[in-house]
Amino acid sequence: MFQRLPVFAAALWWSSLSVIGFVAVPLVFMRVPQKMLAGYVTAGLFEAQTWISVACCALLLVVSRPKHSETVAPWARAALIFVILGMLLALLLQFGVAPKVIAYHGVRLWHNAATVMYFGQWLCASVVLWRLAGPAGAKADAVSDR
Repeated sequence: MFQRLPVFAAALWWSSLSVIGFVAVPLVFMRVPQKMLAGYVTAGLFEAQTWISVACCALLLVVSRPKHSETVAPWARAALIFVILGMLLALLLQFGVAPKVIAYHGVRLWHNAATVMYFGQWLCASVVLWRLAGPAGAKADAVSDR
């Protein structure tokens, strides 16, 4: 049962980034007539996304080393750097960039930086999910199920 936990965490991380960043936020800006109000609403969505990302990445880090093992799981060798980078991007966005955007200090620069960082986090989640759910991840699951 626990062998599937990394795939579940990676799928939740990737899908939440996809839905919030590519569906919910654009819809809020299309439907809410005041840009400031839309920005306030989406800031809450991005904050929630940060904590989803941190939880999923923390879970991936915890399960990357099997109990009583001195080495990391086979899937973790290829994906761990992307998990750590994705978690760092999420925290940097929330505590470094978002306050600048909310305070409206150089909003264009910081908004562009936030967009690039969010997309970078999405790419990290994509790589992790791809490596876990792809043929190599499936092969590792088949070996560990025996």
